[in-house]
Amino acid sequence: MTTSAESKTVLVTGASSGIGEATARRLAGLGHRLLLGARRTVRLASLAEELRAGGSSVVHRELDVTSLDSVHAFAAAGIEEYGRVDVLINNAGVMPLSPIADLRIAEWEQMIDVNLRGVLYGIAAVLPHMQRQGGGHIVNVASTSGHRVDPTAAVYCATKFGVVALSEGLRQESRDVRVTVVSPGFTQSELTHRGGSAESRAAARAAAERLAIPASTIADAIAFAVDQPMQVDVNELIVRPTAQG
Repeated sequence: MTTSAESKTVLVTGASSGIGEATARRLAGLGHRLLLGARRTVRLASLAEELRAGGSSVVHRELDVTSLDSVHAFAAAGIEEYGRVDVLINNAGVMPLSPIADLRIAEWEQMIDVNLRGVLYGIAAVLPHMQRQGGGHIVNVASTSGHRVDPTAAVYCATKFGVVALSEGLRQESRDVRVTVVSPGFTQSELTHRGGSAESRAAARAAAERLAIPASTIADAIAFAVDQPMQVDVNELIVRPTAQG
């Protein structure tokens, strides 16, 4: 394990797989202290145990980002364990794709609740603490879908456009708290494995299998932003496969 110039307490949502898991591995390797959250606690516990066995300071907690109480308890657990929260990585997300005409309203609501409301809940849970301690860093994982719109992804894109807008608004309001939005393109993850129409899911999986970059690539981008000096705010990073149109 290497050691970062400044070890920070980092909370990661959606940490049981994909970008969240890769980010946990990368930041643990840099010597940061981690609290990992996700719904799938068995996978989460296994990851935390593996990282601790490698000498990292890692704890985990069940987390449902659609519940304000759950998110507040998650942040409180970080403060209780480590005494402070330096960084929140709002990573949890879902992407059930389908044409709007399919009227998959329950899936629309799920995307709004996880992708947008979950980010807002995360901010609400840590921002007062960061303001009191005189600094902090909120990293919101958006998507290249927050910069363009594609058929079958309209609602997903709307939530990610929202994350980009929210991040920029928070950045403009903040002087002590840094704000970074990271927008991945096709990345190896489980986003295309569940929900949506069968045709849309198959098309997304085929594109991902052809183009996707490793989740560790996004983790490296997040680590770059986190490890900048406090007076440096990396506001936006877009990381996509070279071959992605």
